[in-house]
Amino acid sequence: MIKLTPLLLMLLYGLAMYRFSAWKTARDLDARSSELADPRLRGLLDRMAKALDLERIRVFIYEVAPINGLAAPDGRIFITRGFYDRYRAGEVSDEEIASVIAHEMGHVALGHSRRRMIDFSGQNAMRVALAGMINRFLPGIGVVIAGALTSLLAARLSRQDEFEADAYASALLVKSGIGTGPQKSLFAKLEKLTGGLGAGTPAWLMSHPKSDVRIAAIEAREARWNTPRIDT
Repeated sequence: MIKLTPLLLMLLYGLAMYRFSAWKTARDLDARSSELADPRLRGLLDRMAKALDLERIRVFIYEVAPINGLAAPDGRIFITRGFYDRYRAGEVSDEEIASVIAHEMGHVALGHSRRRMIDFSGQNAMRVALAGMINRFLPGIGVVIAGALTSLLAARLSRQDEFEADAYASALLVKSGIGTGPQKSLFAKLEKLTGGLGAGTPAWLMSHPKSDVRIAAIEAREARWNTPRIDT
């Protein structure tokens, strides 16, 4: 039983972190968001809702400056005030914003948003456990090594989620009659919009794939969708 105690403590720590993170995220989003009421975007959302046989798609504006879209663990979709302001300024089109919302809907539909919260708490627990083990052999630097290893794992999982959500968004945009053009054009300007954030970071260290790789993946899907099937 004594040998199992560290493992049980790690699991309890992970559960506690998950509960706290979910509560803190929901509280912050509730306090700093309001429902999107833009008529042009509302029309595009209604088209996507119809494609999914939904009554409506609710989207909220999260009052923070960074340019981003968010999918909360409870299934709500958010775009940041920074993103919405770029749209109002004409730097981003309504269909490009719709592609962001479709992408975040993919995270919800595929279970990424809830799993990421679990991953976050699990990574914290793993970081603590790894740091303890590594410190036995390399005193003083176990925390640094454990942090680097768990960050690499998190980045790999996040990149995979992004590709899956991109694929979901592409399919939804095509089914809605919007097409993948806005999705690709947004990725092409994303680095400029975000001020080149992450431009010098190696792709394998980034939590999001590089824009040109994402565009190539969309075009590869389009090629497969447009290839005639040959019945044998």
